[in-house]
Amino acid sequence: MNIFVAKLNFRTTSEQLQAHFETYGEVSSAKVIFDKVTQRSKGFGFVEMPDDNAAQEAIEGLNETEFDGRTIVVKKANPRND
Repeated sequence: MNIFVAKLNFRTTSEQLQAHFETYGEVSSAKVIFDKVTQRSKGFGFVEMPDDNAAQEAIEGLNETEFDGRTIVVKKANPRND
């Protein structure tokens, strides 16, 4: 399952994001999104978890909780429209 994570601290790294979600199960990828021009974090990212049950537990357990000094929003990501 692909998970959208918003309201991240602008200093949060992809590695920190991955470690935070690994408490709920295997994480196949975690990526904080950066602006191509300024190279600054956009304050959101995506986490991919192969086990949908673990992913749902992570969403329920981490949504509206504090991480790296900010209250984050965690939900299932919508499919990307290319």
